[in-house]
Amino acid sequence: MSAGLTPAATPSGADRIVPVRSFDVEAIRRDFPILASTVNGKPLVYLDNAATSQKPRPVIETIMRYYAAENANIHRGVHWLSELATAKHEAARVKVQHFINAAAAREIIFVRGATEAINLVAQSWGRANLRPGDEILVTGMEHHSNIVPWQIVCEATGAILRAAPFSDRGQLLLGEFDRMLTGKTRLVAVTHVSNALGTINPVHRIVQAAHDRGALALIDGCQAIPHMPVDVRELDCDFYVFSGHKVFGPTGIGALYGKEKLLDAMPPYQGGGDMIKSVSFEKTTYNDLPYKFEAGTPHIAGAIGLGAALDYIQDIGMRRINEYENQLLTRATNAISEIPGVRIIGTPPCKASLISFVIDGIHPHDIGTILDQEGIAIRTGHHCAQPVMERLGVPATARASFAFYNTHQEADALVRAIRKVIEVFN
Repeated sequence: MSAGLTPAATPSGADRIVPVRSFDVEAIRRDFPILASTVNGKPLVYLDNAATSQKPRPVIETIMRYYAAENANIHRGVHWLSELATAKHEAARVKVQHFINAAAAREIIFVRGATEAINLVAQSWGRANLRPGDEILVTGMEHHSNIVPWQIVCEATGAILRAAPFSDRGQLLLGEFDRMLTGKTRLVAVTHVSNALGTINPVHRIVQAAHDRGALALIDGCQAIPHMPVDVRELDCDFYVFSGHKVFGPTGIGALYGKEKLLDAMPPYQGGGDMIKSVSFEKTTYNDLPYKFEAGTPHIAGAIGLGAALDYIQDIGMRRINEYENQLLTRATNAISEIPGVRIIGTPPCKASLISFVIDGIHPHDIGTILDQEGIAIRTGHHCAQPVMERLGVPATARASFAFYNTHQEADALVRAIRKVIEVFN
């Protein structure tokens, strides 16, 4: 089984789980100031990590230091502060490159997040390459940000958006996917990990299948990057996108990875300063990669903060994080599965660390409200994945999502709080 894959939980019971040796979660928690908070008079149990993660002190301090001692615009000055800020910003790009094993730093485009990255590919590559009758293939478990941009570009080009189905357990039906992948498919755009189900898709196989049919492959890695090692060259994907705020970095920053030959051939997404070499009223010459796609003053502090977040993760070790989080997921899954009236939504063989669930006769918003009274933060609703909810016949779910700073005791607190919800409504 490859790294990052979690086998389906067994009914063995949480007490058989052995904690990861030398993984000092209490020491890690001290790096996250917000985790010492109380909510409604009770210790905060933060289980909304799939929506956004909390930030460690090194990230917070890096951002504060930038604004206090390093603040300047980049790429546009010869003074010391500008050169320092430029060096810090470009060093962060190299950190992203190394984190996902891209071939070169110029293959990393800084964006506001995965949503902007997907829109960039849709509007730049899509408008330049799609023709009437061409097809884009996604899955039925996509986040809205990997659906709507393709719908927009399909309306503009005459291309067709198709969605491969998934099973009742939340597993992609690969036979149907293969059937829908035809010579008309120009791009396959799939989530690495479903934000609503936790499903880990076999993206290596998907990329290979796309290439065999002459199509490109874009992977939405928002829910994968915080939980498992990602190697874009091993995957051989053409594009990979993720958001910084879900990987313990700041909001408003993210990255688009693209193979250099593809990015070179794509027209700019936005025009303005810094994405040009020269401008006249007769002609503009565009800048080289990656700056061709980074118009205007970027989120400098955000990029530097993202670099600090990736440093922090690498210091802990992604494989150790993955192993520990898998134990949390298994512990909580086993216990929740034993509660009468509770149904887990999404039970594929391979999952990342989130659990979506419903309780018979109780609206997810009511579940979230009562859990909040217990100090437990979860997410309720459709999770920007309305087609998933429609496919599974539920209006919404409650979703608890774990990070490496969560504890076994917090997983147990979630279980106790779910039982309390049932008691309250009964």
